[in-house]
Amino acid sequence: MAGLRLGPLLRYVDWESGSRATVWVEANRPCTAEVRCADGAGGTSPTFAVQGHHYALVVVTGLTPGSTTPYEVLLDDRRVWPPEDHGFPPSTITTPAVPQPEDADPVRVAFGSCRWAAPPAAGHGHGPYTRRHPDGADPSRSSRLRDPIGPDALDALAAHLASDPEAIRPDVLLLLGDQVYADETSPATRRRLAARRDIGEPPGAEVADYEEYTHLYDESWRDPEVRWLLSTVPSCMIFDDHDVIDDWNTSAAWVQDMRRTPWWHKRIVSGFMSYWVYQHLGNLSPEALEADPVYAAVRAAPDGTETLRAHAAAADAEPSLTRWSYRRVFGRVRLLMVDTRAARSLDEQRRSMLRDEEERRLRDEMLADPGAYDHLLIGTSLPWLLPPLIHDAETWNAALCRGDRGARWARLGEKLRRAADLEHWAAFPESFRRLSELLREAGRGPGAPATICVLSGDVHHAYVAEPQWSDCTTDATPAARVLQLTCSPVHNSIPGYVRAGFRFGWSRAGRWLGRALSLHGRTGRPPMDWRREGGPWFGNQLMTLTLHGRKAELTLVQAKARAAGAQLETVLERSLTGNG
Repeated sequence: MAGLRLGPLLRYVDWESGSRATVWVEANRPCTAEVRCADGAGGTSPTFAVQGHHYALVVVTGLTPGSTTPYEVLLDDRRVWPPEDHGFPPSTITTPAVPQPEDADPVRVAFGSCRWAAPPAAGHGHGPYTRRHPDGADPSRSSRLRDPIGPDALDALAAHLASDPEAIRPDVLLLLGDQVYADETSPATRRRLAARRDIGEPPGAEVADYEEYTHLYDESWRDPEVRWLLSTVPSCMIFDDHDVIDDWNTSAAWVQDMRRTPWWHKRIVSGFMSYWVYQHLGNLSPEALEADPVYAAVRAAPDGTETLRAHAAAADAEPSLTRWSYRRVFGRVRLLMVDTRAARSLDEQRRSMLRDEEERRLRDEMLADPGAYDHLLIGTSLPWLLPPLIHDAETWNAALCRGDRGARWARLGEKLRRAADLEHWAAFPESFRRLSELLREAGRGPGAPATICVLSGDVHHAYVAEPQWSDCTTDATPAARVLQLTCSPVHNSIPGYVRAGFRFGWSRAGRWLGRALSLHGRTGRPPMDWRREGGPWFGNQLMTLTLHGRKAELTLVQAKARAAGAQLETVLERSLTGNG
């Protein structure tokens, strides 16, 4: 008898037709998955197999535009979702009205990154935190309140939405990287790893292969609150380093060092395979799925493991063959999700955050159809604008590693780059400059959007920053308001000394120190200045953009432990466009 192992996850909702969606599930055996909606809409799909696991991405058709309808999941005609003892409201699919009326509802985009799912290992003050017992039982509320890194923001959001029928749900949830931590596993996962291999041998208590990656997704997505939340709020995802390993693709020297290890090839191939199955497929539209030759081949094979393994190995060996970036449209809101990990060019003399073809695509998509959208969102797991001291330190370090101050400084720079995670846009100075100019160009002209927001995570705190192009003439000044919106973690921690460092990075003294590094590295000044408009805020948190016509509002909420359970508390509510 087929059973539901993981899911369902509501992934893609079609804002152009208002009549289609995709729902992802994992079953415990081969079967036919069906999504059946209360209004008669639905879809079916046979499962495909990868490494002994069975998955389906069901395309749901016939949905009514501008409606909210409950749905069930059936496997071989037997209902498996919602379970009998669910305790949550029905999972629903909400579609936009098409065409969008002039008084259309706002588009609400929630986002964040960096979510540990299990308790820190004994003796460590931070690390993956699971709220599940080894036998899979759900822990008590009191044990959740003792979470040493605070309550999970996704759990708190789910509790808020489930307990209040009038609560306003996000139209989409953007998860901007580190959905799982392959390099920092929980005690429960370590026990599972130790039961199948010697964790005294590399890679130790980190995941080694595809099967072990499935443990991470089990641990993260079987959380009851998160499972319900992802079944009813559409999601878009992109990887960051911890989905594979800390500092993934930080430099050419790093890649060479990793490829010399006996375990790395299996790890990176398994990372790409699991990302393709658990995250990437759901980012795609039904048309993109239909046109994807890898998806067709995996579905057509009795066992798609080797087909997918070959694809993942090729993605590692020749990254230009695979594209993980994608575009989504939500009415008059355009989202461009950018791969800032696998798309890098790491030649030290021509370092680039994005390969040439990837950068050309981003440029074309940002500048296409002026006037067709009111808000442009750029999803990049790594922030574009950092605290000024950190920006200058990364640009200085890039100059050292490039050899601008000699071989000895270059060797020191590489060690510092890895130790201090100096790998954001600022660590790719020419990419930073080109992105800055592209954002300014996209914000100019009569068809410019009202806002251009760069949405990021990674740095385990939240802030709002705004560029100031002091060299602009009136004609060159962007009409759009361009902002860096950074929000992380969803559920993670940050040591006190790192908090102090981020605060110092925004200070006047920090700016002066950054300028001293720039002088030593002979890097010059950035193409513009920027100021902090809010933050830094520390905690487990989510940001939400509410976009209505040419108006934009930003909300930041944090998860707090209270006697009644985890609750969301509003930290910031701010208009980004005045009266817009």
